[in-house]
Amino acid sequence: MSDSPARDGRIRVPTNLDAVTDVGDEDHGEFATATADRIWQSVRHWYAAGMHPAIQLCLRHNGKVVLNRAIGHGWGNGPADPPDAEKVPVSIETPFCVYSAAKAISTTVVHMLVEQGHFSLDDRVCDYLPNYTSHGKDRTTIRHVITHSAGVPFATGPRPNLKRMNESDYAREKLGELKPIHKPGLMHIYHGLTWGPLVREIVSAATGRNIRDILADEILDPLGFRWTNYGVAEQDVPLVAPSHVTGKPLAGPLAAAFRTAVGGTPQQIIPFSNTPLFLTGVIPSSSTISTADELSRFAEILRRGGELEGVRIMRPETLRAATAPARRLRPDIATGLAPIRWGTGYMLGSKRFGPFGRNAPAAFGHTGLTNVAIWADPERRLSVGLISSGKPGQHREAGRYTAVLDRINVEIPRAGG
Repeated sequence: MSDSPARDGRIRVPTNLDAVTDVGDEDHGEFATATADRIWQSVRHWYAAGMHPAIQLCLRHNGKVVLNRAIGHGWGNGPADPPDAEKVPVSIETPFCVYSAAKAISTTVVHMLVEQGHFSLDDRVCDYLPNYTSHGKDRTTIRHVITHSAGVPFATGPRPNLKRMNESDYAREKLGELKPIHKPGLMHIYHGLTWGPLVREIVSAATGRNIRDILADEILDPLGFRWTNYGVAEQDVPLVAPSHVTGKPLAGPLAAAFRTAVGGTPQQIIPFSNTPLFLTGVIPSSSTISTADELSRFAEILRRGGELEGVRIMRPETLRAATAPARRLRPDIATGLAPIRWGTGYMLGSKRFGPFGRNAPAAFGHTGLTNVAIWADPERRLSVGLISSGKPGQHREAGRYTAVLDRINVEIPRAGG
């Protein structure tokens, strides 16, 4: 471990990176070890910037795990941790909160339920939440919600009581009070705060079941997932590694945009996300707890057209419709104003810069705060889970994250080019 003190919100980067690296079982029968190592070297370079206490990356290629590794510490090496804190190395099995990467999973559940006939995307929200009618909200459809075009990207009115965030009646009352900033369907503005409660309550009202139970009963349990649901049981909270604010604080305009989008500064949001209240909560937009391995495996369901190991989640044609471009490439607050295309709930890749790196036009999934991603890329036969525990503000090495995405795409070419 380096003896230099943490500075500028950085972690203490160990001098021996191999000593804090965990490698899982990898199948290099049809995938060169050297290819995996070059991708991993880009991760080591990213880690060495000192912005992430822990990083996990798992790649499945043609259904086989070709890279499953972790580097850093799950506990004890955050920027605010004292030098003598007990340092626990991360493993490939260490679970983390994946923040908005949860939306890829929730979007999958929504499309599954539509296919099962529980509701239509073009049903009105007020058909299921009767008090969702004021200020023109009676014209809002479920499609508007899923595509972030419902006109309620920000919470309006009095600040909600976060201690009651899991109470359905309270959530529906507060959702009913929202005042849209534009007519439903008029434009797309990322619904960072309101998307999760809306999806949770629509699903609950339409099915009579909790979305956490639906996800467990119909996807996770049949496939033997340990994590990847919304929140964890109380006894599992100590097993979830914390997230850390790193780097310098965001500049004024960026800080204001972040505060508006997610309801607070990183210095406020991240500590709350480490609390038992949040880590046991059912927030379909942000409280999923998972590992890179499990995110990659969930992405494999999508890469295969909605089926894995004999468990059919949705038909291929349902998934094709969900990943057809619904929004053109343009700056989006969800990606720090970087250009992005959207399907119906899923973020889409592009030939230019996208949430899943350059030259990934067939990729789809979702990113999470910050430098977290789940995506499938059928053209590459690739399914990816990427988790990092640092939540950096401004820093000059920010491009090392996107360099990892680009390296994956360079090393694993698209079919036919």
